[in-house]
Amino acid sequence: MDVQAGTAPPPVMRSPERWLAVLRIAVGLWFAKAVFTKLSVTLAWGFLPVPTASDRWQHVMPILVTKYAEGNPIGFFKEFLLNTVVPNSHVYAQLTAFGEAAVGLGLVFGCCTTLAAAIGLVLVVNYGLAVQWQGSAQQGFHYMLITTLVVILGARAGRVWGVDGWVWAHRPGSWLARVPLG
Repeated sequence: MDVQAGTAPPPVMRSPERWLAVLRIAVGLWFAKAVFTKLSVTLAWGFLPVPTASDRWQHVMPILVTKYAEGNPIGFFKEFLLNTVVPNSHVYAQLTAFGEAAVGLGLVFGCCTTLAAAIGLVLVVNYGLAVQWQGSAQQGFHYMLITTLVVILGARAGRVWGVDGWVWAHRPGSWLARVPLG
């Protein structure tokens, strides 16, 4: 398309890869809050500090899941929540706490970004299925988060301002640079 004489060309986005990195970090911070809200440290064998799902999260999570399942019109997912997640809430509390923390840290630091975004996508799709019946605000939030994670995944957004980019640039022959996780 020709630009008429005397008119300025349309503005071009500057550094789109950096804006993707900003988006990646912002979404990562949203997930990383699980480090403070869902994780705690427990002493294994009385002396070894290990991270675990907090007592608060292990108590609250089955209550929330039961509430989400009450009015859920998606039959198979309602059954999954009530018959699998709630009876095994101690396992699912650990999985969600560690999953959210890993996704958050992976996205914030741009480390194994593709893997982190894929795990985040699985989590958000499940969270979205659990609460989608509660209204358009829930639907919109999860739709936007899913879309954002797909963009981060597809753009390999960890290559700018991230560990993935550093490894790719400084250690191109390493296994981490060859594996499509970042």
